[in-house]
Amino acid sequence: MDARQLEYFLAIVDHDGFGRAAQALHIAQPSLSQAIAGLEREVGVKLFHRVGRRVVLSDAGRELIGPARQVLRDLRTAKATLESMKGVQRGRVELVTMPSPGIEPLSTLTRVFTERHPGITVEAGAAFTVDEVVQQVRQGACELGLVGAPGVLRPPGLEVLPLQEQDFVLVGAGIPAGDPVPVDALAGVDLIASPPGSLMRQVVDDIRAAHPDARIVAEVAHRASILPLVLAGAGVAVLPSAWATLARRAGARVARLDHPARLHVALLSRSAPLTPAAQTFRALAHRLVEQAG
Repeated sequence: MDARQLEYFLAIVDHDGFGRAAQALHIAQPSLSQAIAGLEREVGVKLFHRVGRRVVLSDAGRELIGPARQVLRDLRTAKATLESMKGVQRGRVELVTMPSPGIEPLSTLTRVFTERHPGITVEAGAAFTVDEVVQQVRQGACELGLVGAPGVLRPPGLEVLPLQEQDFVLVGAGIPAGDPVPVDALAGVDLIASPPGSLMRQVVDDIRAAHPDARIVAEVAHRASILPLVLAGAGVAVLPSAWATLARRAGARVARLDHPARLHVALLSRSAPLTPAAQTFRALAHRLVEQAG
């Protein structure tokens, strides 16, 4: 098999079918079908099953996804390393981030990094859970990952660089007086919350456990919708402190919440060699942590 075949295989997986994959690759669909048929002959197993007009991954196809991403990632790393030896100052840092770390520290890291390396683009994909970030970094879909977790992470096979701890703030017009605001002062407050499963939601549930009359008026999966809802007067949101500066600039009242929860933010990377751009980004993050400490 060759890299082109693996690229075609992953395009079908990522675009959920031959037709959309062919469009994304800018090739004719028959050519894509022939390339995959050739790959299946070489490996001796079916990678896709045809079900009517759709295709679904076979067990062998599912097993190939991770290794295929790793092979293509390693090839890009090798190419970028050789380019850097020629003095080429361009390329991409490919990372994935959860919503709150995607505000801070991503904003600061990107600003400082692109100021120092103007020819390199930071490409930040989105994920909503720690497991999503870990999987994408581990499988080679990206090189780096920004996560926010309730505690310190130690995922096997990945390097972890702790960056910061974020406490929680209240954002909205209905916040009681004080800073920090104790949980005991939040009786009857209308809350805007994320769905169950996040640390943000756990803090909201703690408030409601202390005050049954506190109610969730909106449950929002997309974190980008929370601040607009607050600004529209829908209720009060509990957010990691990464949101505080943005919220204040937008005109919202912000106060610290007196609650023990902390969001542990870390930068994850593969144990395998990184591209020079990703190595430089990680080194910058490490230096900023040292300076902050």
